[in-house]
Amino acid sequence: MIALSSSPAAAPRRQIFVGTALACAAAASLFGGMLALFLRMRDAGIKANGLWVPKGVVVPMVPANIMLLSLIPTGVFAQWAVYSAKRDDKQHTGVALALVGVMGLLFINAQAYIYSQMKLPANGGTYNSMFYTLTGVLVAAAIAGVVFSAVTAFRYLGGRTTDREVVSAHALYWYVLSAAYVLLWFVVYVTK
Repeated sequence: MIALSSSPAAAPRRQIFVGTALACAAAASLFGGMLALFLRMRDAGIKANGLWVPKGVVVPMVPANIMLLSLIPTGVFAQWAVYSAKRDDKQHTGVALALVGVMGLLFINAQAYIYSQMKLPANGGTYNSMFYTLTGVLVAAAIAGVVFSAVTAFRYLGGRTTDREVVSAHALYWYVLSAAYVLLWFVVYVTK
């Protein structure tokens, strides 16, 4: 009797990665729209009274630049986690995920320092609203990224070592967050 060959293996399901990619696309659209609105409001403010940043407000560039530079090792650590997870190296995956979480906390701390040093006046107008909205959404996304790092570490180190797509989705999230901050850094902190 002739037997039929077995069917090919089912394609792996990648719901977490695809869901993260869709959420990242939505976040990129949100940041793009908010940056466009910031630029539009800045142009209107400059046309109306000749300045955008309220008088006496100094934007501290050192922590903003440190935040930018901190995203380089964050991306490296996220990719290290993916590399280690593909090789079933739980120890290095855990270290890499912990380092991403720590770098995320340092990122949030630097933004909090910027808030404390700027001393925006209570009647700062549109600049205050736009500055706090843009940077606040970015801080919320960074907090979500730190939580994502913790959940990814919990899942992977808890025994789901065959579920590597969550580690890849985690890395994708931090890459998109890094790209969003690069744009925000240029528009909000550099061009003022």
